[in-house]
Amino acid sequence: MDRREVAAVLAYTGRLDPRTIRTGPGEARDQIAQWQELLDDVPFATAHGWDVREAIRAHVLDSPYPILPVDVVRRWRAHRRDRLDRHIDPTPAADPYDPAAWRAELLRARHAVAAGVAAPSTHRQISSGSQPRNVEEHLREVGSCIPPAVRAELARYRPTRAAREAAVAEGVPDALGVRCDWCHAPVGVPCRQRRARPDGAARGNAVRATPHPSRVDLAAARTDRHPAA
Repeated sequence: MDRREVAAVLAYTGRLDPRTIRTGPGEARDQIAQWQELLDDVPFATAHGWDVREAIRAHVLDSPYPILPVDVVRRWRAHRRDRLDRHIDPTPAADPYDPAAWRAELLRARHAVAAGVAAPSTHRQISSGSQPRNVEEHLREVGSCIPPAVRAELARYRPTRAAREAAVAEGVPDALGVRCDWCHAPVGVPCRQRRARPDGAARGNAVRATPHPSRVDLAAARTDRHPAA
């Protein structure tokens, strides 16, 4: 608020609570300067729910003490905090592959809500609005939702999956696409070592780096029977 708005606030406050009135010219000038210093970033009114006169009236009704400028500031901060707590970020229109633009749009929306320029968005925007691009079409263009550089870094931590993806890229049948008849590993799960003790009991359950040969043969046979379209 500027000095003119602060003077209007003090005049309104004096009508509700005469204890806040300062009669001397010097006292009134100092009071305006003090209030303006503390209320500098508090708006007089916003388009969405805030009016400083309502805050002053509520204080006069609720408290037996004369209102201070810090009381107005605290009510404004509580009002702004409540708006942000009720706000759920809508999906930005910016390209999600441009983090800077995505973040800037989110911050602009939050600042507008906090300042009372825009109303809080209280509904999750998962599927609302039109999508800027068809997701399936974009995935076909890029080949994967994981960037190539990230995929290369992840290959060190999941060698089985990396080997499977490399085999598929080279046109080799995906052995993990079928169940293993030897170790009974289900589809998508790597094979495991099966060792037998002299008494016939099974021992060992370590994951194999490569699938069993019989599983590879089964995958190749299935590919021959059902060639890719």
